[in-house]
Parts: sequence; structure tokens; C-alpha cells
Amino acid sequence: MAQVWKCAGLRWAAGGPVLEWDGGRRSALPRGKRVAFAVPEGGRRTCAGARGHACPVRAVVPGRSTGARCEECARLDRAHSVAADTIADDPRPYRVYLAWFGPGLVKVGITAVERGPARLLEQGAVCFSWLGTGPLMAARRSEELLRAALRVPDRIAYAEKRAVRSVLPVTGEERAAEVRELHARAVALPGWPESLRAEPCEVVDHVGVFGIGAGPGAFGEVVELVPGGSVGGQLVAAAGPDLHLAVDGRGVVVLDTRLMTGWELVPPGPAEAGCAFPVREFRREPDGLF
Repeated sequence: MAQVWKCAGLRWAAGGPVLEWDGGRRSALPRGKRVAFAVPEGGRRTCAGARGHACPVRAVVPGRSTGARCEECARLDRAHSVAADTIADDPRPYRVYLAWFGPGLVKVGITAVERGPARLLEQGAVCFSWLGTGPLMAARRSEELLRAALRVPDRIAYAEKRAVRSVLPVTGEERAAEVRELHARAVALPGWPESLRAEPCEVVDHVGVFGIGAGPGAFGEVVELVPGGSVGGQLVAAAGPDLHLAVDGRGVVVLDTRLMTGWELVPPGPAEAGCAFPVREFRREPDGLF
């Protein structure tokens, strides 16, 4: 009987992306590695639990859910989350950042200073700059200020991020331009929190780290994993939770590793190749009127 693996998510370590599995196992994901797995016939996707604890009822969750949690476990997971704005008294210092994912896609966010750039790698930010450093509530106020005064969002859908990765500007200067312009406008705003120390604009580019732009762009994304399905391909890039896999006969497809969580996975059979999961192709803008 084939060994069963259960994915616990993707993490960004110093050496690059790493898949974590229940039981503590880890799989490094260097560029060029073959990534292949299958979902057994009759398999079910069960809730990933909350904050290190298993779901008490092992609830079945939808295949398209990126959270992989039932309603109750999702509520418990959000109950103590800075990202969900349910903690107001965290004494750690925080940084405010501007992250750029592609033309017209810039967001503002915060992360604990101790985490360094990990949050930006996890989100798939193509480039970013720090904006300020200070207490949590001052960082939150600066987020609100940018949303209200400059209409900068604090969230960008992953579908939008994926769709533009194959059409990014070629040079680092071009990729940094929107961040630099927005940084200058942000620090000049009246009402900047006094306890937040402004940081200079120093744009960090992740194109080389992610490996995007070095080969063919992706034609689409895996929508969900399904029983009896499989995927196998060479890892050509990784950004945030996404693996860009060159699959036989189809080109490059993006696999969001959050869709793997909760499934029991096995090695694919010798006859299983390419991608047998549902794939949604990216829409391409027309070149002209027709």
C-alpha cells in the first residue's frame, strides 16, 4: 500500500519554499524539482483544525476552500489573529509595508518586525518597501490612513496576482516605480501617527527569489483537487503559496498549495502524468478591438 502524506502547508525558509507534512516531515522545493502526487479514489478533504489542534469532528471541507477549515475552526483560528484585527494589545513592534504584485496591484500591510520579510514572501509580493515602524495600533492607523487618503487596499486576491505574473515589467526599476511613487505620497500625508517612525524607500525585488520571468508564463491555475486526480511537473517558479509547474503536454500551471491541505495524498501511478485536476485558464486581454 502506498505511503499516505497529509500536507500541512507551505513555508518560506532561508533556503526557499518548503512543504510541511503532518508528523513533522518537510520537503524542500528547489527549482527544477519534480513535484507529483495523486488523491486516491474515494478520498475526502477534512478540516485542518485550528491553532495546532485537530478538528474535533473531522469535518469535510470543500475542495476549493483555501482555508481548509470548517466554520467553527475558522472562527477559532481568527479569534487570536493580528491579520484578522482581533488583537489590539500585542506589545511587539510592527512594520508597515507597501507590496507590489504587478501593474496597478499595490497593497499596504503590517507584519511583526521579528518576522522580517517572511510575510512578503508568503504573500507572493514581487517587490516591496518598508514604510514605517512602531506599535501595533500606530501601524493599524497608518493602514487606515492610506486606505482612506490614497485608496490603497490592504488585500489583493491571489487570482489577480497570478494572472499578471507572466506580464511583469522586465527591469527592476520598472517594477519598483509604483512602490516608490506611492511611498513618497504616503509619508507626505498629514495625520501620520507620531509613534510610527517613517522608513526610507528601499525596494526589495523578489523576481529572482521566486524564479518568475525566467521561463514561460503560466496558462492557468488548478481550481481544486478531486478524488482520482493527480498532477506531476517540474517546479519552474514559486511565489507565495503558489507552485508553478511545467506539466507534460500543457505548459506551466499554477498550483496553490493551500488547496492540498486536508487531503491524504499518495505518489501518482506510472500512467498518471500531466495535470488531471480541474484547471481554469487565465483570461488574456485582447490586443485590439476584436
